[in-house]
Amino acid sequence: MSIIGTIIIGFIAGLIAKFIMPGPNEPSGFILTTILGIVGAFVATFIGQAVGWYGPNQGAGFIGAIVGAVVVLAIYGFIASRRTSTL
Repeated sequence: MSIIGTIIIGFIAGLIAKFIMPGPNEPSGFILTTILGIVGAFVATFIGQAVGWYGPNQGAGFIGAIVGAVVVLAIYGFIASRRTSTL
C-alpha cells in the first residue's frame, strides 16, 4: 500500500505544483505529473535533511512534496525555455 500511496500523493502534489506554477513548457499527462510530485518529494527531503529540518530517517511531508515539485517544475521550465530559445 505504500507504493500506491506514494503514487497518489505524488500525483496530487504534482497537480498542485502545476496549478501554482503554470506554463507552456510543463510536462503533461498522468505519469509525468506523478513523477513530478514524487521527484519533488525527494528533492524536498534532500534539501530538508541538508538544512537540518528533517532527521536522517525522515522524509518530506505533503507540503514539502509540493514545494519540491514547484522547484523541479521551475528548473524544468528554465531548461526547456533555454532549449527552445536557442533553436
